[in-house]
Amino acid sequence: MHQYQKAFLELALKHEVLRFGSFTLKSGRISPYFFNLGKIATGAALRELGAVYAEAIIASGLQVDLLFGPAYKGIPLVAAVACALAERGRDLPFAYNRKEAKDHGEGGVLVGAAPVGRALIVDDVITAGTALNESHALLRAAGALPIAAITALDRQEIGPAGRSAVAEATEKLNISVISLVTVQELLQFLVGSGSDKSTIAAIEAYQARYGVRG
Repeated sequence: MHQYQKAFLELALKHEVLRFGSFTLKSGRISPYFFNLGKIATGAALRELGAVYAEAIIASGLQVDLLFGPAYKGIPLVAAVACALAERGRDLPFAYNRKEAKDHGEGGVLVGAAPVGRALIVDDVITAGTALNESHALLRAAGALPIAAITALDRQEIGPAGRSAVAEATEKLNISVISLVTVQELLQFLVGSGSDKSTIAAIEAYQARYGVRG
């Protein structure tokens, strides 16, 4: 496990981005953990989050021309990531979208840098892939080429179509998807840090039932 992954998980636990218990998901499944990146709500925490995203992007070796943050959670996130990358010598332009088109002033849906070149979509988590599909279509229509997306957590969970949301997005949109951590890496971290055994067992049982195979 990379140092940035450990740093992310420590940050997530500290700010209750990751919570353990019993949570009903939109799918109706009862999950032993819940993930909410919106819990990152201070300047210091957002700076740390931007740093781990930046480290993951650098480690991936991706060469991109534009960062894009889907509204709403992706907006502060993409700004924080752009700042963190600039501190590491990669000053990239970024853009984001409005939920509704502006009909006055400069108008339009996109805000920020011009959507050109190879774009990296910066988001929190891929659940059903809806936001990713919308971002991909938006960028293509504006003239950019989305080549990858980066998210915080890959739940590695089988969806209604029998595949994970990440696998479906990779094939359908022809992009690569980077995750700061996967659920298996979360389990590895919890075991290594001596976390509650019943929590670990509950996540393992959930993954055995709903997780991707292989």
